[in-house]
Amino acid sequence: MRLILGSASPRRQELLARLGVVPDAVRPADIDETPATGELPRPYTERMAREKAAAVDAAPEDLVLAADTTVAAGRRILGKPADADEARAFLELLSGRRHRVVTAVALRRGDRLWQRRVDSAVKMKRLSEVEIRAYLASGEWQGKAGGYAIQGRAEAFVPWMQGSYSGVMGLPLAETAALLQGAGWPLWEAGA
Repeated sequence: MRLILGSASPRRQELLARLGVVPDAVRPADIDETPATGELPRPYTERMAREKAAAVDAAPEDLVLAADTTVAAGRRILGKPADADEARAFLELLSGRRHRVVTAVALRRGDRLWQRRVDSAVKMKRLSEVEIRAYLASGEWQGKAGGYAIQGRAEAFVPWMQGSYSGVMGLPLAETAALLQGAGWPLWEAGA
């Protein structure tokens, strides 16, 4: 049995390494990530994880691990900003507010699918114009749901959170470990 990570995210590889897991292959899923009209953040995130897992080419005995992370401001889905202007709009929207970060993980072997979802609450401090400008100039917002990376400079913007820190980063480790174990991956075995 091989483990295939269906994600191009270096962060997800780093998080798996914290569990002592190195995927046998990394094959990012190429899917349309456009939310359906009226789709809410939780169902959207779960659908994206499932579709990513299904889109990765793998042998029937291989495990395919995929995940999706969405920042939700109320019912609004804040995906990866297209440019610095959209990232600014996201940061201004989140400034001084609580928001949810929803991460769904899907694990597939053949036709069998296991899935978990984790919701975390994050409070972002009120951001000054100087902080927003500096953060945008750092480029760290690129490719990040909601336009920020909690594991980087933006950690200084988060005085409070409740939930899974690794989930906010993009791969909730407790839930991922449980999925891998449930599918028969030798996670905690010596030499695995």
